[in-house]
Amino acid sequence: MSERLKDLFLREGIEFFSVLNFEKMKIANQRLASSIGFTPRSVIVFLVPYFVDVPENISVYAASYDYHIVIKDISSRLTSEFKKLFPEGAFSSFTDHSPIDERYAAVRGGLGIFGDNGVIINEKYGSFVFLADIITDLDPSVLGGDVFFDIKGCEGCGRCKAVCPTGILRGQSDKCLSEITQRKGELSEEELSLMRKCDTVWGCDACQLACPHNANPKATPVLAFYENRIKRLTEEYLDSLGEEEFKKRAFSWRGRGVLKRNLENERKKDS
Repeated sequence: MSERLKDLFLREGIEFFSVLNFEKMKIANQRLASSIGFTPRSVIVFLVPYFVDVPENISVYAASYDYHIVIKDISSRLTSEFKKLFPEGAFSSFTDHSPIDERYAAVRGGLGIFGDNGVIINEKYGSFVFLADIITDLDPSVLGGDVFFDIKGCEGCGRCKAVCPTGILRGQSDKCLSEITQRKGELSEEELSLMRKCDTVWGCDACQLACPHNANPKATPVLAFYENRIKRLTEEYLDSLGEEEFKKRAFSWRGRGVLKRNLENERKKDS
């Protein structure tokens, strides 16, 4: 059955997945775990690579449509196929907001290692991967067996810590630049200046781009990440987006006001 699952995932451009026993997982959200609607016995955790290129003033993940939309579509197609294979089975899919600790599951599933900057690093796609999982009431043996790898971390070369703009990775701050760019309300002049210095209006990839595991990132085979990409976020582009199109972008969840503020701040760089 593992080969059949492999074929289904490869159709979606997904190479790395693992089947784990739900009882061995770390519960990250008990409320979600209790509301699944069935007794979970297995977790299929998988990586969705997303790297295409490096945009100019936004994070790599935000250059295409919101990954939640992409992964929701992928998971929907996968669970539909799983239901054909296992009509008696129940399935529930998640990404980011999951009952389990997805990073722990990914490492225990042998899909990557823990990076010092808190991300999962995969052997082929580096840290440019999203995590997702499908929880089911089927026994792991039905899906091809249960795996459980030792937890491993990166080599600790220190490059991600050295380039961190705020110093949070060095223990010198409690704020990440990515969080600062997404915060509503007023920002301090120091924060605004840091955004200009790092040429960002949304997100920060400094630690990822410095990582040696990302020296030559492999491009994603997931075609959805090539569609409707932007190289640089501008006020003209932002104004051209209708509400429906705007809501499809990863940078929309904090509203236009935050982006307008950040773009206005960016203009000060050249003034």
